[in-house]
Amino acid sequence: MALPINIEDLLNRRKIESNRIEFKKGWNPTDIYRSIGAFANDFDNLGGGYILIGVEEKNGVAQRPVMGVNPEAVDCIMKQMVGFNNLIEPYYMPRTSVEEIDGKTILVIWIPAGVNRPYAVPNDVLAKVKKPVYCVRDGSSSIVAKGEVLDELRDMANRVPFDERPNSNIKLTDISMALLRDYLAKVDSRLEKVLFTQPLEQTLEQMDLMDGPSENRMVKNVAAMMFCEHPERIFRYTQVDIVIFPEGRISDPNNFSETTIYGSVPQLIQGSLTYLKNNIIREYVKKQKNVPESIRFFNYPIQALEEAIVNALYHRDYQQFEPVEISVEPDGIHILSIPGPDRSISQAVIDKGERMISRRYRNRRLGDFLKELDLTEGRSTGIPTIQEELKKNGSPRATVETNGERSFINVFIPVHKGCGKRVVLNAPVNAPVKSTANATVNATANATVNATANLNKTQKSIIGMIAENNRVTYNEMIEKIGVDRSNIYRAIKTLKEKSILERIGEDKNGYWKLNI
Repeated sequence: MALPINIEDLLNRRKIESNRIEFKKGWNPTDIYRSIGAFANDFDNLGGGYILIGVEEKNGVAQRPVMGVNPEAVDCIMKQMVGFNNLIEPYYMPRTSVEEIDGKTILVIWIPAGVNRPYAVPNDVLAKVKKPVYCVRDGSSSIVAKGEVLDELRDMANRVPFDERPNSNIKLTDISMALLRDYLAKVDSRLEKVLFTQPLEQTLEQMDLMDGPSENRMVKNVAAMMFCEHPERIFRYTQVDIVIFPEGRISDPNNFSETTIYGSVPQLIQGSLTYLKNNIIREYVKKQKNVPESIRFFNYPIQALEEAIVNALYHRDYQQFEPVEISVEPDGIHILSIPGPDRSISQAVIDKGERMISRRYRNRRLGDFLKELDLTEGRSTGIPTIQEELKKNGSPRATVETNGERSFINVFIPVHKGCGKRVVLNAPVNAPVKSTANATVNATANATVNATANLNKTQKSIIGMIAENNRVTYNEMIEKIGVDRSNIYRAIKTLKEKSILERIGEDKNGYWKLNI
């Protein structure tokens, strides 16, 4: 089975935390199965782990070239694993992949976090009398859980993160092959090469994105979050609303413009950042007296905004039908998401606006995908990264706000003090909109005029086809325009972001609407 991540990233411990990877010189089933049990139990909600057999390590670093294992022994190891897997209670089957590295063969065991935890494994799988124990990770080691740790591990049986749950409402047709291929290409997974030569179900199984009994396999929620063009149809209000108040929400509440970003979680992140880059973020240069060097700064450092947006979409509750809202005002940007921080994080820590550590992740697998795309580092580094980027830019510190019920979290990123007292848009716009009911409509119209000024050939062709037939299909666009599906998807995504095009209703019964 091909891994959903590049083997070099595992060997170099890139994108995956070091305490989620174990290097083993050889096959030691007793020690390895304790680690398999610990990774499957995923006590810290990190997303399971990986064991690489045939790799020596020194001070936690893989030694290259790798030692490897005898290719003839690999088949014997995998046959033994079938029997050892049956000793795990409840039954659990880790994934395996044979990899060729440095001219040698190694065996990779991938242990995703289990949905039926806690899992008990024999203390010694080779012993005649097998004593079941529950193991957890303690740093880079696997230990037997006891006392309060064991009690908490057992309590976690009823707390399967939402994104790991199977969902009967998600259909295979909801999964975009273009988004899936794009992801596999970015992480350099071997699965990309076989994506279009094997059934989609097989690829999703290999990525641990399906669950349920054999007669009724269902797609997990995280697959729709990552690889569905319209996850808002499955999890309502999976969107980002960006609202700009040039004079401030309180000073002039009727003067605003609003844009809504749709798409998968990575598309929501990139779409929001692109919009802010194009319309809000700008660099300032100020000369100093008697000093040749000028002072350069941004009104907002893009890295701080990216971290805040990623955190909002990573930690939001997709069972609550509320969008992530980004409000741009003269004094700063508010990034609001629902609900707030876990109650295990004290109010004092929140008020301090620094590292907030919680083991109770709502969407642990989503975090794994975002890490592999280099969109987040995980490990509770979000707020510290925001503060560090603001400090480097010379901006005031960000603040974090919530309420006693923890029903929301609002991260406020202040504008650099060297900027004015009004939101200045980068793109040329007409006079500020000052109306009530028509504020959003007029703002969208102004944005559309600017957006249509520079369309490429594919985008113009799509507009022409929709103008003739607003129920034209993707396949018809591909056939007539003569480009592949990914180009069509990108062009339509851009047209939507520019508010030129929107989709009304479901795929089969819906239609396209042009806003020009």
